[in-house]
Formats: sequence, structure tokens, C-alpha cells
Amino acid sequence: MSASLAVDNLVAGYGATVVLQDVSFDVAAGGTLAILGRNGVGKSTLLSTLMGFTTRHGGSIRFNGTPIESVASHRRNRLGLGYVPQEREIFPSLTVEENLSVAQRAEGGWSPAEVFRFFPALKERRRSAGNRLSGGEQQMLAIGRALVGAPKVLLLDEPMEGLAPIIVESLYDALARIRDEAALTIVLVEQKADLALSFARDTIVLDRGRIVYRGASAELAQDEPAKARLLGVGAAQAT
Repeated sequence: MSASLAVDNLVAGYGATVVLQDVSFDVAAGGTLAILGRNGVGKSTLLSTLMGFTTRHGGSIRFNGTPIESVASHRRNRLGLGYVPQEREIFPSLTVEENLSVAQRAEGGWSPAEVFRFFPALKERRRSAGNRLSGGEQQMLAIGRALVGAPKVLLLDEPMEGLAPIIVESLYDALARIRDEAALTIVLVEQKADLALSFARDTIVLDRGRIVYRGASAELAQDEPAKARLLGVGAAQAT
């Protein structure tokens, strides 16, 4: 299976400040990749760089074999990169339906009805303004808004952050269904390490902007000493 997303020797940051150093990985079409690491090691910066929001100092990014490192952010989205930022960034004054409608792509994008199938709570709140939704509902809407834009690759930046355990469970189940049914390539940044390892087939771990682990998620999930060394926490605390 060919790589949907391939990153080679990527060096990037903010202005003259370099955050990512020589980062290389690839994700096959339909594959899943978890990006783990302690706070401040460059995980969110990596997703932002894939979308073109940072300063690239070197290296390449290829999407379905085409170099995109010099392509504008909006064109990367048009090519099929869907991005759900940590801040969610929904339109607070628009209803759920309106948030989905303004982002919907004419060809290939999900319909609101398809989004509601995976997130039934949004259907119940479809006429509610974004600023009247709970944190979990806002996260569901942010993901749904990315899906109606017809992504081939879905980049998720800490979707479980700040959510109650019962909402985390519900959101995880929905994302797992999307993973299994939608044939999307999914790249997940997540602090809840055990959830991320159970979700994604493959994992990379960043430390100080460099990849310090690359391998199968199942292998890292079973290696308690490695998790403690790489992530700074034991399995019972991997959040």
C-alpha cells in the first residue's frame, strides 16, 4: 500500500526558532498513526507544519506522492488534508447545521446526516449555536466540520483534552467507527497515551523535536519500561 503522507527530514518551527529536527515518517493510505510525547516536544507543531502554518527550514512533505511543502495551507486542505486544531475553532454564533454547511465540500464531503450518524448528540443540538454546546459537543462539531470538507487525511490535535471520562469514551468510540468505516488516513496527537496506542496501528514518540521511537503501537503498549522512559509515566498514569 502506497504512502498517503510521507515526511522526510523535516525541520520546522516559528520564525527563526526551530522546534522540529529531522523528522521522518510515513502513513499508508487508510493507516493510523499516533504522535506521542511529553508536553512541549513539538507534537502540535508537527501537525501545524503539515498544514503549512509554521516556518519550514528544511525537508519535504509529500501527499499521495506530490510535494506539498511549498503549497499554501488552503490548497493543502483542498487536496485532502483535514485538520482539527486543539482550539476547535468552530463558529460560535452559527448553529451546528450552519457550521457544517459552510464547510461542506460539494464533491466528496460528508453530508450533515452522515456526521450525525457518528455523532448523534449533534443531531439533537443541530439548531443550537456553537457557543451553547458543551466542550464534548464542540469537539464533535469540529471533527464533523473537517469531515464535510472531504478529507483523505484527518489530522487530530488532542481531541480528548479537557473532556469528562464518559465523553472521552463516547468520542473514542465514534472515532474508532470512523477509522473502521470511512477508510481515512488518521494522524492523532494525544496525551492519553493508552487510548492513542489502542486507536492507532503505528506510533511515533517525539522528544525535543526529534523522533525517539517509531514502531507498532501494540508493541509499545505492552512495554511498560519503554512507556515510562519515553512518556514519563506508567501505564496506569498514561494520560
